Amino acid sequence: MLREFSPPPRAAEFSELIKKKVQEAKAAGGTRETVRVDWNEQHAHVEVIDLPLSGLYLNPGTHRIRAQRSHNADADEALDKDPWTQDSQEYLTFLLKASPTDPNLRDPDFDKLKESLEQFGQNDPGLVTHQGILVNGNTRAVALRDLRVQTMRVGVLPESFTWADINAVELSLQLRMDHRRDYTYINRLLAMEEQASLGRTPEQIAKEFRILVKTYHQERWILSTIKELIDRSRSGGGVALRLVDWEGAQERLKELHRLYVKLEGVDRDQAEILKEWRLAAILLDFSKTDVRHIDEEFLKEDYLADTLPGLLRTEVSGEDAVPIPGLGLTVPGASSAVSEARALNDGLLRAAAAVRSSGGSLADSEKGKSQAVLDDARKAFDEAIEAAGRSARLRKRKQLAPARLAEASASIDQCVMDLVQARTSRSLDEEAFDEAVLKLRSSLRKLAQQAGRGLPTPGDGVAWLLKAVSSEESR
Repeated sequence: MLREFSPPPRAAEFSELIKKKVQEAKAAGGTRETVRVDWNEQHAHVEVIDLPLSGLYLNPGTHRIRAQRSHNADADEALDKDPWTQDSQEYLTFLLKASPTDPNLRDPDFDKLKESLEQFGQNDPGLVTHQGILVNGNTRAVALRDLRVQTMRVGVLPESFTWADINAVELSLQLRMDHRRDYTYINRLLAMEEQASLGRTPEQIAKEFRILVKTYHQERWILSTIKELIDRSRSGGGVALRLVDWEGAQERLKELHRLYVKLEGVDRDQAEILKEWRLAAILLDFSKTDVRHIDEEFLKEDYLADTLPGLLRTEVSGEDAVPIPGLGLTVPGASSAVSEARALNDGLLRAAAAVRSSGGSLADSEKGKSQAVLDDARKAFDEAIEAAGRSARLRKRKQLAPARLAEASASIDQCVMDLVQARTSRSLDEEAFDEAVLKLRSSLRKLAQQAGRGLPTPGDGVAWLLKAVSSEESR
């Protein structure tokens, strides 16, 4: 949702300074530096001036670190209460320097930016409001401060700009194809959600983000699923998973959505169970290729049944029919298998939330127990996925010979067409063609020898092959 922030301290004083500098730039004559600003299909050229870095505020509403703010719940809450305090601005500084997928680590891209600024200086101006809030250039401002630079070149947005305009400008800048640093995946999803909350249609948002409408709906499904998982991870200790915990899972979540959509119309229970199991595997940080083994065959063979320890098993009955308020109707509840898969995942979500919590609300012993749950679950999933992988490789080997033969048949069909064309144009190399046919005869003999072994009652195809080769050899 779009957030309106109160003006920062000394906003009026800083606004007067900006007005004065803009007037000085206009009065100086000569060629003035301006920068183009786009928002909501509008554009304007605004004056660029130098402003003291010490007076500029980092933007608490920037989409660049929207998900990463959840890294520290206490600091995030303080930032919501007052984004202009020193502590809140320092938290924003910390996040802008941190790795998007793990804020505990420093982002190498930040160091590259800092090195570039030190060597070449500031190439492009940032953007600032009349109250001194940076709209574009937050990361550059942090890097320049680290380099002890005193001023920053910025374009000044019109004084009439609202927070809705500010967000639209930032979004427009971010979605330019030449922008140097993309939003992280979760921040991109949050930006789409914000645009939807402003009443924009899926078609408008998809166009703005340069994606298909079906991709937009996929992204909204993924964000909705992530938020549901965060709610389910909340426990009595008050800890929960964070949005940033799902950074880096983009491709695995997209593949999950494609599988879910494919199965939902055929078997809803199957789709829900596989959804829960895949989400658990993603939470346990299995690779994309491993997660793919959790498919319909994985469910059919129930590989987890043999590997899951008793402590992680939850016997539940199917949920009762669910009433629809106001209509006097009921719909069937989830089956026991779906409820069991959901209960398993709920336990893992709460355990992961406890392990990843950064506050001191949980004792080390509680975190140790939660880590043990995750370790047991990972071992069980690892063994189940390995078994599914072996089975998949075996099935592939079983299907390999028929697939090769089908490919050969397609090549022969193409050869027929090529032969007709070559004869029409009188370009056929008859000797080479005859030699190739002899190689085909030899290959068919070898195929017949292997196909006839261990088949007391061969099918029509194999029987024809054996008869054809036998007849050819008897001549």
